[in-house]
Amino acid sequence: MKEAPHAVDVHVGKTIRIKRLMRKVSQTELGDRVGVTFQQIQKYEKGSNRVSASMLVEIAGALDVDVRSFFEDMSAQGSANDNPTPSEEFVVSRDGVLLNAAFLSIKNEQVRKKIVKLVQAVAGMDQVDDAAE
Repeated sequence: MKEAPHAVDVHVGKTIRIKRLMRKVSQTELGDRVGVTFQQIQKYEKGSNRVSASMLVEIAGALDVDVRSFFEDMSAQGSANDNPTPSEEFVVSRDGVLLNAAFLSIKNEQVRKKIVKLVQAVAGMDQVDDAAE
């Protein structure tokens, strides 16, 4: 029986996925850039296949990111949070990454604030009064 992926491999895989989606690169395109199949990229992103150091350097180059960025938000002990919250799961989902990238591309701060208020209203959430800002 195959053992569960290591938390670090899962974290690195999720980070690869986030960076790939934020750069609007498909799994096939990333695979072509680094010389593997899109299925292999899928396995890396799920954490089911460990990414070697040399492949991680290749992926970082293909996505034009610093290789160290794949290890951000890791604890000092070198393990990732084993039980992500629903909001953390959403952030790394395709919709979460695309929504975040689109939102961050809006340059007008007032428009961003109005979008947040709209989403809060649709969700039935209490809005935080930002009059002091």
